[in-house]
Amino acid sequence: MKIDWAALGSVFLIAIVAVGVITSVFAFGVRGLAARTTAREAGTSGASGLTTAVICFAICVSVVGYGIYLIVAG
Repeated sequence: MKIDWAALGSVFLIAIVAVGVITSVFAFGVRGLAARTTAREAGTSGASGLTTAVICFAICVSVVGYGIYLIVAG
């Protein structure tokens, strides 16, 4: 049995980067919801925070859905 260490390292590096990116996008989404809540308490609409949250969570759902598609289709 031969292990292709270059391919394993490549997969590991891409996985680490993907985890960092998706975690950051999710954190921005949570921050957007918090900004909306703060704005609503201050008496403004908070639409920008909600828009940020929706976009970030949509990106997260898309990335996770694509990953599941790759696993199931492969």
